[in-house]
Amino acid sequence: MEKIWLKSYDPGIPATVETPPFKSLKQMIEHSFEVYADRDAFTNMGTTLSFADLDRLSLRFAAFLQKDLGLKKGDRVAIMLPNVLQYPVAMCGILRAGLIAVNVNPLYTARELKHQLKDSGSKAIVILENFAHTLAEVVDDTDVEDIILTNVGDLLNFPKGAIVNVVLKYVKKAVPAHALGKTISFNNALKRGRNKTLDEVDVELMDVAFLQYTGGTTGVSKGAMLSHRNLVYNVAQTEAWQGNVFEGTDQVVAVCALPLYHIFSLQGNCLVGISQGFLNVMITNPRDFPAFVEELSHYKFGLFNAVNTLFAALLNTPGFDKLDFSQLKVVVGGGMAVQPAVAEQWKAITGSNIVQGYGLTETSPASICNKPTAEFSGSIGLPITSTDVIITDDDGNPLPIGEIGEICIRGPQVMEGYWQRPEETEKTMLPGDWLKTGDVGRMDEDGYVFIEDRKKDMILVSGFNVYPNEVENVVVEIDGILEAAAVGVPNPKSGEHVKIFAVRKHDGVTEQDVLDYCAENLTNYKRPREVEFREDLPKTNVGKILRRELRDEVPE
Repeated sequence: MEKIWLKSYDPGIPATVETPPFKSLKQMIEHSFEVYADRDAFTNMGTTLSFADLDRLSLRFAAFLQKDLGLKKGDRVAIMLPNVLQYPVAMCGILRAGLIAVNVNPLYTARELKHQLKDSGSKAIVILENFAHTLAEVVDDTDVEDIILTNVGDLLNFPKGAIVNVVLKYVKKAVPAHALGKTISFNNALKRGRNKTLDEVDVELMDVAFLQYTGGTTGVSKGAMLSHRNLVYNVAQTEAWQGNVFEGTDQVVAVCALPLYHIFSLQGNCLVGISQGFLNVMITNPRDFPAFVEELSHYKFGLFNAVNTLFAALLNTPGFDKLDFSQLKVVVGGGMAVQPAVAEQWKAITGSNIVQGYGLTETSPASICNKPTAEFSGSIGLPITSTDVIITDDDGNPLPIGEIGEICIRGPQVMEGYWQRPEETEKTMLPGDWLKTGDVGRMDEDGYVFIEDRKKDMILVSGFNVYPNEVENVVVEIDGILEAAAVGVPNPKSGEHVKIFAVRKHDGVTEQDVLDYCAENLTNYKRPREVEFREDLPKTNVGKILRRELRDEVPE
């Protein structure tokens, strides 16, 4: 019988990862706090927290959540922060108190935020004051009882922290007025937790650690339940994949430019970094490329996780080619396809290959990746340790090597299911604990996987998933729009952008009306950049809009 699936790993790396020595992320991070106490852990805008600092501050925050707010094991706490030092403190505190962290994109609109807070049942939220006006619009319609407000400079050294806060609030006007009721500042929360003792919480591998929200075919995002087991194993799998690539490095410096609320950076920078004693250089605003390059000039960095658009922008920023790349050992491109021209230019300037990998929110995320030292190729790589991959037909039957079908993944990093959505979970899983990815690809004889297409109509904008139904549901709320279809259009900067095809009830609706309404109700990367009105849209014989037919009309 012809092989239908296989695993292929770097020689010397076991096919299966040993059972991790930790029964929870709580235990894992507390172990790192002890082992790496004298090392630096996170640095941002000139202020550095050591592992001992992170231990001390996160313990205070955990005690505050448990003793002052009365939160119990399994309660959900939302984190709505960019890359600032408060993020790792809050995240570690939430996990140490046995609570569930709910990551929220700070740029969400009120509509998106309300759904996520209501769906998760979050009882508290840690939020940057810059975004508090969005929360103020919806908080009364959620279960949130406690609001912990913070500002960008709150954990920065004096006087820089105070200056940053004043400039952002009064000079740049980056903190809109808001009308929230009872709140507490992040620093006051830490003070209130300082003299309190955290009651020990028994956290097990199967307990949920994160609700990580992802789009869905129903038009609303759903929370992937990522357990302590999922993430403890995925960290161990990542370390096995790394092998001895960092051997001889005293401490790995990791560039943390992708947002920590995104699963790629959460696992690949934050959790992996804590586990191995890395120093994460946090970039709060990676779009300020001159400042980004200036920050990088202070470090000999060894790990760089990014998406294609970020690589390309840095390559075109003056001064990037003058940085010290002597310690750069691992560069991972994920979230979207890395363009060959970008990979080639990156190698020419830095001397390092961009290693293309693949994962989903539902896989914690690492699942398929090229070897750390591999030359760039069109493949997304090999299944990582303890991960099986098969290619199936539409009925879930495995296909022979080389044939194209849906990529399905099995491993300890596959989510426990979708939060309060058993039907959605059932649709996504095949018998035998196989996760259907919705991506179409093939596998060659050596186990390398190639993406050929997307089975879903999902649109990929700068590494973020945009689900057409969510955009369409917003567009058809506009008075005068009869129906709409959202498709992805190739974009040299972001990979794709959203285009709307719409049928109007009358000519009074303009393209600008659609763009303006979407700007009010969708976060930036989900907003359409083009609108095309038509007399009708192509449909199946049962009336389903044929997005693929519209997509095929778009020039490459």
